[in-house]
Amino acid sequence: MKHGPTSHTFFSQRLKLHYVDWGNPDAPPLILQHGGLDHCRSWDWIARELSEDWHVIAPDLRGHGDSEWSSDGEYSLRACVYDFAQLIHQKKLSPVTIIGHSYGGNISLRYTGLYPENVRKLVAIEGLGPSPKIIAEREAKPIDEKVRSWIDKKREISSRLPKRYESIDAAMRRMLDANKHLSEDQARHLTIHGVNQNEDGSWSWKYDNYFRIQTPYEMAQEDLNQLWQRITCPTLLIYGADSWASNPEKDGRIANFNTAKVEEYENAGHWAHHDQFDRFMSDIREFL
Repeated sequence: MKHGPTSHTFFSQRLKLHYVDWGNPDAPPLILQHGGLDHCRSWDWIARELSEDWHVIAPDLRGHGDSEWSSDGEYSLRACVYDFAQLIHQKKLSPVTIIGHSYGGNISLRYTGLYPENVRKLVAIEGLGPSPKIIAEREAKPIDEKVRSWIDKKREISSRLPKRYESIDAAMRRMLDANKHLSEDQARHLTIHGVNQNEDGSWSWKYDNYFRIQTPYEMAQEDLNQLWQRITCPTLLIYGADSWASNPEKDGRIANFNTAKVEEYENAGHWAHHDQFDRFMSDIREFL
């Protein structure tokens, strides 16, 4: 009989961060890291399938799920990479296998480039971040313009109240609108674990809206390229053919990887692991 996960916490940068543990502690460790505006229970289908052979741990990013919100709205990649490193360090998980999605994939790739000796295998689902074209457009903006825009957006988000839904069904419909590939069962599960009930009986998403406002300063692309080049473990990069994300085989970024291969999924968007679950599980089992 397969049981559900148990909830645990650890501390990083004074924040109390949450993760779920699917048991089987004598098996090799496997971290499942979700992306932005998501939560650790979005991995449940995958974790349940893998937990017989792996010690599966799925953390909530700061400001997401059941982790604490950052008091200063700090959700930069550098902050989240430190949180990720602290989880692996404190729980003695290395050498570890990692599957990361989107922002979580970006974090996972950076960690692996920093500590290649700590990672056995890596799967990043649309985890390379913005396309080279978008990055070039951002870098072309003067520094005063970038920082003033960041300040304006911070002020704007500070006055923005979390969206309230009259029911879980209403929140679920919003999720279905955002991802046409999801089934109703998938959307209901993701919604149930992704909302909190407010005192007036309405429901709001758990994530902190401040996550939407990213720092105007990012790692230089040349430095990021160097981190990718430092990755030594087998690496699988997965992309959805219907996604907004840029495929690294088509935009040239794959040249910065020594051990990576790319798989593109038809009829899949940004959440390829949800949209093409059976193919994803088949590929993951073969890769791992």
